[in-house]
Amino acid sequence: MSISNLIKRILALLMLVFVNIAYADVVVIVSAKSPITSLSADQVSKIFLGKSATFPNRKPAYPIDQQIGSAVRDEFYAKVVHKDSSQLAAYWAKIIFTGEGRPPKLIVGDKAVVKTIADNPDAIGYIESSSLNHSVKAVLVP
Repeated sequence: MSISNLIKRILALLMLVFVNIAYADVVVIVSAKSPITSLSADQVSKIFLGKSATFPNRKPAYPIDQQIGSAVRDEFYAKVVHKDSSQLAAYWAKIIFTGEGRPPKLIVGDKAVVKTIADNPDAIGYIESSSLNHSVKAVLVP
């Protein structure tokens, strides 16, 4: 193996390591009081993009978003919705401009998200897995 091929392989390996470090371990959560036990990535994506206002059981679904630019938000939208921050901004600009909807409520930080969702069985959000506690339950681990 040539030196240049070895360097390319090492750089590729380092890039994989850094990409994994940049992401948090995200989980999608609902209140422990919610009857929802699991959701697909497609169902969650539709709720967070305003394409569905209900859970599969036809109960209202109120999505809770995290701070723009946070690692957990970036990972959630990359893994579940398959959009980066610029694509998401463009999507919501169009939806808001046409009056077809509004983005999810923004709450800053896992602790505040957990509290908000624990208190509302119709809410859904995402947090780092390390922030899970008995008041909420994971319904999707992307």
